[in-house]
Amino acid sequence: MIKAFSSWSGGKDCCLALHRATAGGLDVRYLANMVTGDGERSRSHGISAAVIRKQSEALGIPIVQQRTAGDDYEARFIEILKAFRQEGIESGVFGDIDFNPHREWIEKVCSKAGMTFHLPLWEEDHTKLMEEFIDAGFEAVVIAVKAELFGEETLGQKIDRNFLKQLDELSKTVDITPCGEAGEYHTLVIDGPLFKKRLEITESRRVTRGEHHFLDILGTELKNK
Repeated sequence: MIKAFSSWSGGKDCCLALHRATAGGLDVRYLANMVTGDGERSRSHGISAAVIRKQSEALGIPIVQQRTAGDDYEARFIEILKAFRQEGIESGVFGDIDFNPHREWIEKVCSKAGMTFHLPLWEEDHTKLMEEFIDAGFEAVVIAVKAELFGEETLGQKIDRNFLKQLDELSKTVDITPCGEAGEYHTLVIDGPLFKKRLEITESRRVTRGEHHFLDILGTELKNK
């Protein structure tokens, strides 16, 4: 089996990519997550780094969190990949769907680390991917939204068929992608077929920073399934 790592934000796309990759025979040994310079928050969606670590524990896959101040993001990411490569990890799994500049970036960083890469969701239909995620039994909640598109009451909402209907209705009046590829919303996966334990959000609050509403998760616990 090919040893791999999964680039990890905690959301539905990277989770579905991981699900497909493992089903396809990849041996995913680590999750890789970039965090802020102080180590407090994930760079992807601003979620607490501690919550991402708890999610990793729920999955039963070790996580490596690399700090970056911002302008050294690429260099720090390559550092992770090179360390993985020394452990015999040959490839990376990424949850990107259709953003070509990021695919080019993935090709570059993996090449510099002597790795191949997998994009299990690349150029697939957004709605079908959402339906696959839901039908597979994954559970996720909304943790961040663009304030111009969603009210803060959307925070904490479950990703299900009802949510897909809401997105479909919204798309009739504004430009929005079903998977949120343009940053319209972000999610946190809390359970599903990959999970050894369920991640429960025990305490949270809604906050607004700039042009986004966020679900600031203050407490979590793991529950046996």
